[in-house]
Amino acid sequence: MDRIAIIGSGFSGLAAACYAARDGYKVSVYEKNTTIGGRARHYSEGGFVFDMGPSWYWMPDVFERFFADFGKSVADYYELVQLDPGFQVFFSDEEPLTVPANKDELYKVFEEIESGSSAKLTAFLNDAAYKYKIGMTDLVYKPGLSITEFMNYDVLKGIMGAHLFKSVRSHVRSYFKDPRLVKLMEFPILFLGAMANDIPALYTLMNHAALTQGTWYPMGGMNRIISAMEELALSLGVEIHTGVNVNKIEVIGNAVSGIRTDSGLSFANAIIASGDYHHTEQNLLDKQHRNYNEQYWDKKTFAPSCLIYYVGVNKKIKKLLHHNLFFDADFEQHSKEIYKSPKWPENPLFYVCCPSKTDDSVAPEGHENLFILIPVAPGIEDTPELREQYFPAIIQRIEQQCGDTVAEHIVYKKSYCLNDFVQDYNAYKGNAYGLANTLRQTAILKPSLRNKKLSNLFYTGQLTVPGPGVPPALISGKLAAQEAIKELKKKPHEAVV
Repeated sequence: MDRIAIIGSGFSGLAAACYAARDGYKVSVYEKNTTIGGRARHYSEGGFVFDMGPSWYWMPDVFERFFADFGKSVADYYELVQLDPGFQVFFSDEEPLTVPANKDELYKVFEEIESGSSAKLTAFLNDAAYKYKIGMTDLVYKPGLSITEFMNYDVLKGIMGAHLFKSVRSHVRSYFKDPRLVKLMEFPILFLGAMANDIPALYTLMNHAALTQGTWYPMGGMNRIISAMEELALSLGVEIHTGVNVNKIEVIGNAVSGIRTDSGLSFANAIIASGDYHHTEQNLLDKQHRNYNEQYWDKKTFAPSCLIYYVGVNKKIKKLLHHNLFFDADFEQHSKEIYKSPKWPENPLFYVCCPSKTDDSVAPEGHENLFILIPVAPGIEDTPELREQYFPAIIQRIEQQCGDTVAEHIVYKKSYCLNDFVQDYNAYKGNAYGLANTLRQTAILKPSLRNKKLSNLFYTGQLTVPGPGVPPALISGKLAAQEAIKELKKKPHEAVV
């Protein structure tokens, strides 16, 4: 039986493992950390359970499609609830804008802010639905290895109709004028890695996910998805090894033959690397076997990193919902401090996830679990002093917007930032979200999911196709597994040295 080794146990790695095992391959996953999940790990402290990374559950159809590929459904593994309101946005001088799950109520919210905008919202969301169909069916499931993948009339027609060469900014502003609505409609692309005028309008498909499909939550936390994937993988015969650091990918001729860890050599007929792409190439492969050099990576445009605070509060906080966006500062200035002139922001926007509003299991009774995230540029200096200087001002803004006291009720706090992303995930420049989805870094212009010099080495995850985010990571794992299986069926690779 052919063996496939997978480096890393995030969403893409576990997805690849499941698909490869389903198709009859012996699969082993190697994870450097003591727990699986990559950025979607969780930890517990003082009765609080914190998701360490992803907190938004959008595109539920992608999750259902993943489990359906194995004859399962989401409901077989975890309870999924729709949030209503889905989220809210705080501004500096106006009342918070809440986003209801009900479409008719959403239209009313828009109309109250800007007369005539409800009709424009209908047209905008119809367009977004079309882009979602094109993006999430015709485009996102292609491996991005050749332009010929897109040389199909229906695909080309879809691409042209998806405004690939128009920016999100110009597209949104052609529908809405009120700054609050503009910020709301541009928000879903905030973490795609560039300012709204540099992101193709194709990605307003995210508005379909946010406003039409709705915002969901798996009871128990986002790590429940990882637990579900682990259960599925184990049922398919996948072996998962934690606390195992991969030090080198062994090569014979033009093919990989295995991986070397602290415990020795493990043979493999193919390898799928779901860890950091840059780290895999620069540290696990000899120079002659790499797809890209340091200059290539240095010129790439990355999505933001972030400063995260995990906070426990011994009371319930008024006015907070499960998801809260604090846009009570200069949106444009903060974006420039991430993308144009990278530095620590002067007065940042931030996001607060408060899952204890939905889920009693993530905090002690009567307490609140807060996940506070500030987007920051990757590659900047990270020190304990820099992290701490933001916390008092952020808490003060929460107190002001909510009309409630918070600071004196904090019973637990931990920060997580660039250095931690490097330490835990070997993340290039401490990036948190992968490569930016700019036009020049879309589809075939992303780092290849196949090694061009070693026929049986593949890459998956946020630095290759289709890009950053949990649903794309699931799809990336499927694509990488399909390419590995295709290669192994075409040409045998001896797992011997």
